[in-house]
Amino acid sequence: MNLGDALSGRAKLEGIQWVLLSAAPRRVLRDQLKALLSAPNMLGPCRLRRARFKPGRKLTAYYDVLVHVEGTEGYGARPIAVTWRLDGDADRHQAGDDLAGMQAEAVRQGMAAPFRQLTAELPEWSMHIQVSPLDAQFPQLVRLSDPRYVRARLATAYAASDLAPDQPRSSRYAVSSIRYRPRQRHVLRYDPLDRVKAGTVFAKLYTGEEGARIFHRATQVAEWLAEHGEGVTAVRPLTYVAEDGVVLYPRVLGAPLSDHLRRRSQGVARCLERAGVALHTLHRLQQAVAGPLPPHDFAAEVSETARASRHIPVLLPSMGVLIDALLHRARELHERLPQEPPTFTHGDFKSDHVWAVPGGLTLIDFDSSELADPALDIGKFLAHLQLSHLTYDQPGLEQAQKRFLVGYAPDAPQERLVRARLYEAVELVKITARRVRLFDHDWESRTEQVIRRAQAVMNDLELMLGLPVTQPSLRGFLGGFRKPHHTRWERRRHPSEEGARG
Repeated sequence: MNLGDALSGRAKLEGIQWVLLSAAPRRVLRDQLKALLSAPNMLGPCRLRRARFKPGRKLTAYYDVLVHVEGTEGYGARPIAVTWRLDGDADRHQAGDDLAGMQAEAVRQGMAAPFRQLTAELPEWSMHIQVSPLDAQFPQLVRLSDPRYVRARLATAYAASDLAPDQPRSSRYAVSSIRYRPRQRHVLRYDPLDRVKAGTVFAKLYTGEEGARIFHRATQVAEWLAEHGEGVTAVRPLTYVAEDGVVLYPRVLGAPLSDHLRRRSQGVARCLERAGVALHTLHRLQQAVAGPLPPHDFAAEVSETARASRHIPVLLPSMGVLIDALLHRARELHERLPQEPPTFTHGDFKSDHVWAVPGGLTLIDFDSSELADPALDIGKFLAHLQLSHLTYDQPGLEQAQKRFLVGYAPDAPQERLVRARLYEAVELVKITARRVRLFDHDWESRTEQVIRRAQAVMNDLELMLGLPVTQPSLRGFLGGFRKPHHTRWERRRHPSEEGARG
């Protein structure tokens, strides 16, 4: 296999999986990591967590590398990012000086150990390796990964916060990386190590003024829901530290709805209904409460989906044809549907971000909130329910979606629920691109399965609207809706538009 053929996409999925899974590239990666460590025999298994492919440009893989902890028989996980590039990498060379400075600081502070260096280049494999906590885009990551700095920073944060002024102080914290995505995002977890009842804290890092905006938004939403939520709350951040570009959050005591869905926990139907109620409540929040929000319309959502899925036509051309056709149909159908003014939306409303807690539900992660069609949130949640049921081969999808809609829909406009199904179809394509893992042996079959589900949702929607359907549908997805005459749902055109379409 040729690396150029793999990165260009000419070798299709076989080429990508060769880079990620075959013996020769993995041996090269392990040799490079051993050279970075103070002792080669410290290296344990390398667990591949995520991969992203941009055809003709690069393949990026994220691993948890297990490294032997000195003085014990155990291993600790260290996240790394590995990139193979087909073209010249101007961005990497531009960031080289910044990375060198950060690496030197990490070594001085003892934050690199047991690694001697945190970056490596292997030109013959077009490979670049970067080890946490190194990221030129987020220089604060090094100090925010230092337990000594964390202890002092949290002591200051608790003293200044009105959320937990009497919170016990821990003298030692364990720092772990929840998400290491160089140049994109980072999330850290701080766990107290002594016996005081100090709580776990999560740190989300930002660049520029984004952290201040997110902190204000999350705080305002949490305060509004505390007054109007009726059993629905949002996690309120502890503080925003401007000099570190970090928002600190307390741990939510509960479990995400996604866990309950996976285990089919008792009461999951009630949780789904309450999730619908929670979203309906959230959609009543006035934009002025949350502060300025970026606008996001259906055209932008379709464009995002097309960008996210651009590797699929290269690796699986037959599905690429279906995706292009589906997105084209979605644009045309959206123009025919009645619209409503945009409102506050969560932007990433899915079961991972809805937590079942004692006394109700708590919503998390308002980083993606937008001024958009509320149907976006509904469609996203329905699509992620589909993916969950497909992933774990569970029955009862239609019933689960209906329970969610029962909670949301008592006085919601029917037109919104119809548009939600359109967003659901588009979101199924997007989450196929982002959540179906390239290194899984069944990537092709799972990708085809979810794309055909998206196609079926579109078909059922067109059938409900009285429009021609060219593909078989999955009956029952829209069983909860009354089937009206299609002209009621189409956007009313101005008389001057009549006859404009030949």
